[in-house]
Amino acid sequence: MGDLGTYIPIVLALTLSTDLNLGTTLIFTGIYNIITGAIYGVPMPVQPMKSIAAVAISNSAEFGIPEIMAAGICTGGILLVLGVTGLMQLVYRLIPLSVVRGIQLSQGLSFAMTAVKYIRKVQNFSKSKSGENRHWLGLDGLVLAIACCSFIIVVNGAGEENNERETNSCNLDVEERSKRRRLKKIIASLPSAFMVFLLGVVLAFIRKPKVANSIKLGPSSIELVKISKHAWKEGFIKGTIPQLPLSILNSVIAVCKLSSDLFPGKDFSATSVSVTVGVMNLVGCWFGAMPCCHGAGGLAGQYKFGGRSGGCVALLGAAKAILGLLIGSSLVMILDQFPVGVLGVLLLFAGVELAMTSRDMNTKEESFVMLICTAVSLVGSSAALGFVCGMAVHVLLKLRNWRKDQLRIWMHGST
Repeated sequence: MGDLGTYIPIVLALTLSTDLNLGTTLIFTGIYNIITGAIYGVPMPVQPMKSIAAVAISNSAEFGIPEIMAAGICTGGILLVLGVTGLMQLVYRLIPLSVVRGIQLSQGLSFAMTAVKYIRKVQNFSKSKSGENRHWLGLDGLVLAIACCSFIIVVNGAGEENNERETNSCNLDVEERSKRRRLKKIIASLPSAFMVFLLGVVLAFIRKPKVANSIKLGPSSIELVKISKHAWKEGFIKGTIPQLPLSILNSVIAVCKLSSDLFPGKDFSATSVSVTVGVMNLVGCWFGAMPCCHGAGGLAGQYKFGGRSGGCVALLGAAKAILGLLIGSSLVMILDQFPVGVLGVLLLFAGVELAMTSRDMNTKEESFVMLICTAVSLVGSSAALGFVCGMAVHVLLKLRNWRKDQLRIWMHGST
């Protein structure tokens, strides 16, 4: 369950704001989990394509299901070609990390700002509008959202690994320190996001008990998604362009590197990972399944919560597929009553986690490029434009440094 903290809030938000077919998504992502677990033998996660999801959630009126699926198909097709031709490493070297981090920061902040809106305001998802301020009390009130937020912070902290601080406990005996260490480990191992999600499901039934009577067995209908020329264009420009560098870095290169670190002897190539991500989306997106990829954060999450083999994600995949097949047609009715404030809390932490990946920018130049990319992406509501501007600034800085080096060499030679 290590990667459900990202999977659950994004899938829920997409389902409520864009009418994503949750039953179909559960079936396909479950199958992806089973297959990738069997192929790689490690707890390979299956997660939403976050950049595409961020665009859809923040602008659902103009970026609907056809655009989402077009973006997923285009991204998957390009990754498949890069994998088959062996060009993945070349493309990876051409895209600077600072630009990738800028896109991640902008998309994470976009998630977080949307999440705060969900928490503070009553939402009308059918019209993609926010209403009046949310009441403090009630089964979808601010007090509930604050309590859920506080619970996640107490359990997970800032999301860091559980490093022990012994500076203030030097006077404690060994046994007392051991007890505290075990208690912290138990608290940190709680699947907080999953527990909050289960609370939301319980509250959904309490808010409208008749939902239980309307549940019908059987999967939701699976149909081909009709994608117009306009949807292909919008999907590629607003979805594929900002998603592609993230997928190359985080879903392919970083996953391969992290897997070799965590599971020595179970190395696999960037080519194979790129091909599997491509095939997943070229198949599933045509039927309305959420665009998916792997992710280094999800792999780290699986490892943190005890995942050591492909079997654990295969079991998770089987659970998803069974849920989608059994009550896929009724899931939307249940989620219509899911507390939106609680959804906002889950989405807030997913966004913050994505934004925090940008903290590894160590130089002023890298931070400058990243922030330019982020600012343009957020203000213009276009990650594609932010990507282009970030690349342009990166090239200009490289040219500036090259000219300075050439001038220094010339002055050195003249003396």
